[in-house]
Amino acid sequence: MRIPEWTPAQHPIPDDLLESILNRRGGALINLDKALLWSEPVARGWNQYVGAVRSKLPTSWKLRELGICTVALLTGATYEYHHHAPDFLKAGGTQAELDALNLIAETNACLPQKHAALGELEGLVIQYAAQMTMQVQVDDSLFDGLKTKFSTTEIVELTTAIATYNMVARILVALKITPEH
Repeated sequence: MRIPEWTPAQHPIPDDLLESILNRRGGALINLDKALLWSEPVARGWNQYVGAVRSKLPTSWKLRELGICTVALLTGATYEYHHHAPDFLKAGGTQAELDALNLIAETNACLPQKHAALGELEGLVIQYAAQMTMQVQVDDSLFDGLKTKFSTTEIVELTTAIATYNMVARILVALKITPEH
């Protein structure tokens, strides 16, 4: 990591914030937390916002995680992929789908590509995440395809998850945050 690992001795924070992060994380801080805790306002807002994106959206957990994994692979955020690929599998995704995503990401992220392991919805989410990540602009034809398969709420929530994890990826890569061992 390009910055020192946060400790309470180096930069004290309020107990309620630390307890809140530990509760969301199941009792242990991860390396991303140890970077964000250098700024109390950032850590507090992050914990609230990202906690909601991770666990309070009713839109398909599997498809949200697929979008997040797409972002991770396209941005080189190995930390993000390390944490979210297992969640994708827990949410009902398959290793074959992850393998297909890895293959697509290695070839050309923004071109529509089909793979036998991916269904139509998965293909749409990967294309959407790729365009949001690599082009920022999303083709009207792709968005029109999303509108035929997802409700407005689902589109907003998928978009928010993908956009949020683009932000996360930028922080992880810029600060060179590595996975926990």
